[in-house]
Amino acid sequence: ANLYYANLTGANLYEADLNMAHLRGANLTRANLIEANLGGANLERADLREANLYYANLSAAAADEDTRWPEGFDPVAAGVIFED
Repeated sequence: ANLYYANLTGANLYEADLNMAHLRGANLTRANLIEANLGGANLERADLREANLYYANLSAAAADEDTRWPEGFDPVAAGVIFED
């Protein structure tokens, strides 16, 4: 899916299959991503502040220093790969 810079603020993406999705610059603030599959997704410059990532699959998802995460969330432990 090509969701570059999409506004998904507060979206209910429970169990969504976003495997390999292009989410660069997407606004996912407060999105429900419980059990969502974001494996291999491009999350560079995405805003995930206050998103619920409980049991979300982030294995091999790409991020950069501009990606914003929920407070206390450890993307490295979740399998996110940081691009230079």
